[in-house]
Amino acid sequence: MSDKKGEQMYTRPPKLSGWDSFKIFLWNSETSQFLGRTGSSWGKILLFYLIFYAVLIGFFSAMLAVFYQTLDDRQPKWKMDASLIGSNPGLGFRPMPPDSNVESTLVWYKASDKGNVQFWQHQLDDFLSTYEKENNPNYNNVEPCQPHVKPSKGKVCDVKLDAEWQKCVKENGYNYDSSEGGPCIFLKLNKIFGWEPDYYNSTTVPENMPKYLKDEIAEAEIRNDHKYVWVSCQGENPADIENIGPIHYLPKWGFSSEYFPFENVDGYLSPLVAIYFEKPRRGVLINIECKAWARNIIHDRADRRGSVHFELMID
Repeated sequence: MSDKKGEQMYTRPPKLSGWDSFKIFLWNSETSQFLGRTGSSWGKILLFYLIFYAVLIGFFSAMLAVFYQTLDDRQPKWKMDASLIGSNPGLGFRPMPPDSNVESTLVWYKASDKGNVQFWQHQLDDFLSTYEKENNPNYNNVEPCQPHVKPSKGKVCDVKLDAEWQKCVKENGYNYDSSEGGPCIFLKLNKIFGWEPDYYNSTTVPENMPKYLKDEIAEAEIRNDHKYVWVSCQGENPADIENIGPIHYLPKWGFSSEYFPFENVDGYLSPLVAIYFEKPRRGVLINIECKAWARNIIHDRADRRGSVHFELMID
């Protein structure tokens, strides 16, 4: 009798087809298992992973909260020489060439081609639109400033594109459609948080500064109007110097001291200098280098520190 029970106990289960085996794996009615696990087993696994991921998310959120406590919405954690951009601002110019050639610095147009001229004019329209009241959502922070007088606390100085800019305004097409004259190129100094220029006076000007700029600084110092980041532009080579023609700096010869330092106040407007090329030679490529001058601006042509290079060609 016991032998029969033993034989029954060790009887091999019936051989199932692949499909029947898969159906039993999905749901085994005899053991109440789903995908090979009972309900209590699935519950324990789900509870484990729920607790595990909740702890993981909580830990990550706590670390992120601690990290954000070290940051300031208004100013960078690392400033000046401790930052990646350093304490030596560069110059930028507008308008920029088409996006199809992002590495180009050539401003090339045909004054008699209206469509060609309009491209450059629209580039400047877009760039200068941020200086218009209706396009600045924080214009209530903007106030008119006297030369070299800092704005009120929490305010910034206005940059007015008025009659002082002469030919370099929208109404005059920035002089790109002139049959004889040259265009206006706008320069801006790159923003560095907390950077304050160390201004030149007549006794501290360097030897390599152009003589005409030295003379201008000496005259401005007599009027107590010398606190500018001065700007000079000239041809890079002897042929470029010969072809570039007279240059005018509008509305002033540099970036005035009331716009510094940049402290990320809402509504801040970067100061501008328009370079008006009165009569550059047409049909030739002119290489131009512009430099910003302050005692704490270092010029490095290879890295374009403190300067900017572009080419001008008018057909």
